[in-house]
Amino acid sequence: MKHCLLACTLAACCASATAAECPPYVKRTPGGDYTSAEDRDGLSVVEKFHFSRAVETLTQGMTGSLGADISYTLEHFPNHHRALASMAKLGLRLKSAQPVGARYTVSCYFERAIAFAPHDVTARMVYGSYLLSTGQDAMALEQLDAASRLAPDQATIQYNLGLMYAKKKEYEKASAHAQKAYALGFPLPGLKNKLKAAGKWREPPPAPVVVEAKEAPKAEEPEAPVAVPVEPPSGE
Repeated sequence: MKHCLLACTLAACCASATAAECPPYVKRTPGGDYTSAEDRDGLSVVEKFHFSRAVETLTQGMTGSLGADISYTLEHFPNHHRALASMAKLGLRLKSAQPVGARYTVSCYFERAIAFAPHDVTARMVYGSYLLSTGQDAMALEQLDAASRLAPDQATIQYNLGLMYAKKKEYEKASAHAQKAYALGFPLPGLKNKLKAAGKWREPPPAPVVVEAKEAPKAEEPEAPVAVPVEPPSGE
């Protein structure tokens, strides 16, 4: 019940915040695309003063509040994956759509990141997780679907999509994503267990056995002579 109230409260806050100001990201120096090697040249400067390990783990701010330091980082690198995740966790911890010190709402930071770098699969995955945590399942599914189209062979995306469809009781889709996730090597059994409990899990067919043709035995070849080092005559 407590989780439901939190989700409803945050969802309502996020919905009302959509009308609030959320300007697009404008590239700064240093700053830019977190996934670009060229743009990341200035990343160490930003992280040194605003995104330490203490900030990332929501232990202590560096120049003020946690929200302000994470916000500063995202204003320079909007799709900074770890900063986005920290901002989302901070919002959930504070039960606030806009944490203290943050210039924009949590959702706004994700919207700016995706608008600036629509190819960034990880940013969409983190946003999907945040939306799930706030009870916005439909929007979470949109982000995960988009991520799946960008990276169809990413096991974590397939797994999360399977969980989403299992939650919606769309077991055929859930099973398809589960089979793909596990075929790609995803280690956690949670989705499989959910499908088993619903009587919807089917073991994948065994992989075909490939029999390699044996090569004809080769005629024995004479061993190559072993080279013996020649010592130079004494006196040389």
